[in-house]
Amino acid sequence: MKLKLATAFLVTSALAVPAQAEMLSVVGSWSNLPLHRQYEAPFWNEILPDASGGDIEVALTTHNEMGLGVGDVFNLLAEGVYDVAMTVGDYAVADAPELEALDVPLIALDAESARAKTEAARPMVEDIFRDRFNSHVLAIAPYPPQIVFCNAEIAGLEDLRGLKVRGSGRMTAKLLEALGAEGVNVDFGEVPGALQRGAIDCAVTGAGSGYNAGWWEVSSHLLTLPLGGWDPVVTAINLDRWNSLSAEMQELITTEIKTSFEDPAWASAQDALVNDVACLTGIGDCPHGESRSMVLVEASEEDFATARRILETEVLPDWAARAGSDWATRWNEEVGSVVGVTVPVN
Repeated sequence: MKLKLATAFLVTSALAVPAQAEMLSVVGSWSNLPLHRQYEAPFWNEILPDASGGDIEVALTTHNEMGLGVGDVFNLLAEGVYDVAMTVGDYAVADAPELEALDVPLIALDAESARAKTEAARPMVEDIFRDRFNSHVLAIAPYPPQIVFCNAEIAGLEDLRGLKVRGSGRMTAKLLEALGAEGVNVDFGEVPGALQRGAIDCAVTGAGSGYNAGWWEVSSHLLTLPLGGWDPVVTAINLDRWNSLSAEMQELITTEIKTSFEDPAWASAQDALVNDVACLTGIGDCPHGESRSMVLVEASEEDFATARRILETEVLPDWAARAGSDWATRWNEEVGSVVGVTVPVN
C-alpha cells in the first residue's frame, strides 16, 4: 500500500511540474533607432512572452550592442550562435547578391506600394534565407524611405555630381555612380564623423534614422528623393531552432509577429517620413522632440525621371548580371509584375 501511495505521489508531482519555457536569444537591429525602440523591443520583451502565457522567454540584445559587423549578423544566425536576428537585408548582399532585389529604389514612393512590393518579393526572400542563411523568415519591416543628407549646398539631383556620397546599399551606390557621384562605403555609425571631416559630402538613410542619430548636426541640406528605397529589415530565426518548436508555438510566433510587430511598423511608415522631415527642417510640427533647421530640397519631376531612367537602364541590368538570369526572371514574374518594372534578362 505504501509503495502504491509513493508511486501515485511521484506521478502526481511529475504532472504538476510546469513545462520548461522556450528561451529565445534574439539580436535586434540598431538599438538607437525608432524601429527597435518602438516595435522590436516591446514585441520581444513583452508582447510575445505575454501572448505565450510564459511559454516563451526572450533574451534580447542588438547587433551594435554586441559589436557585431552588420555583414556578420545572418551568417552567425546560420551557425546557430543565436536563435533570432534582424537587420537590414542590404547588409547581407555580399553573401547573397540576389537579395538586393528586395529593396529596389525609386519604384515605391509610399508605404502602401512599398509593402506591396515587399510582399511580392517575400517568397524570393524566404528561399534566399533558407538556402543561404539556414533560417526561416518571420517578418520584413521597413525603415522609412532612404533620403539624402548633405553637408554641401545642393538644389537638386544634378548637384550630387562630383560629390562623395555614402549609399545605403549596392543598388543605391550604383545609382549614385551613374549620376556622377562617388559612392563611398561607410558604416552607419561612422557617418557623422565622416560628414564632419569632409570624408564624405552626403549620406543616404531614413529621415528618422538621421534625426535620431544626429546627422542634422553635421549636414545642412535634405533631398527627399528616395534614392535608397525603404531599407527593409528582415527578421529570421535559425531553421534548426524553428524546426525544434512545436507547431502550436510556430503558429503563435507567426501570428503575433505579423499583428503586433510587422503590421504596426508598416502602418506608421508613411507618417514617419512626414513627421521626421518636419523634425529635421522645422517645416511642420515635430512630434518627436526639438525641430532642426536643415534646408529642404524637394526633387523635381526631372530629377525623378532621370533617376528612374538610370535605375531601369543601368542599375537593374547590373544586378541581373550579378544575381543571374534565373533570379532576374523570377523577380520580373513575382515583383516586376506588381510594380510595373521589367529587368532585362539575357
